[in-house]
Amino acid sequence: MDETPYTKEQFMNAEKEMSKLVLDSMKKYEVKPNVMFAKLSQVTKAMSKGLINWSRLNSLWPMQFGLSCCAIELMDFGAGRMDAERKGYLFFRGTPRQTDVMVVAGWVTKSMVPEIKRLYEQMLRPRYVIAFGECATCGGPWWESYNIVKGIDQVLPVDVYVVGCPPKPENLFAGFIKLQKKIGGEIEG
Repeated sequence: MDETPYTKEQFMNAEKEMSKLVLDSMKKYEVKPNVMFAKLSQVTKAMSKGLINWSRLNSLWPMQFGLSCCAIELMDFGAGRMDAERKGYLFFRGTPRQTDVMVVAGWVTKSMVPEIKRLYEQMLRPRYVIAFGECATCGGPWWESYNIVKGIDQVLPVDVYVVGCPPKPENLFAGFIKLQKKIGGEIEG
């Protein structure tokens, strides 16, 4: 009587288990890609990462988006007196598909919230929001009104707050510098 200690099915299961154990133990000795054994795509990605961050840092495209009296100060920021373009804050764009920074200047009513969200979703990524003025930050003098949103941060993620009522163009300039530092990783955000 020739009895085998295992059936064919048990033998196959044991073989699979052993193969899995061998593969798991080999993972410790797997050669990771390094300078000598790197893929070209990894090398180009590593080299271009700094260039991409530098270009994002130095070419912010704000959206033309003035809602109330702060919009006059926003227009003054775009004028020749400030010369914001030499710092990389390029022309205000009229369409969200060409911008990466939304400057919310003025109060936001509850009826405007869906449109603001829609514009924000159409912006390029990564996208940033600057709350410009007291109204965009906390509702301003109309914070008790039933139809005014108590700050744009209840609707969108705000990266930089610019203070003032009305805020001066120099404050927005400082806000853009702070946003650049945040993008560059110099300050936490």
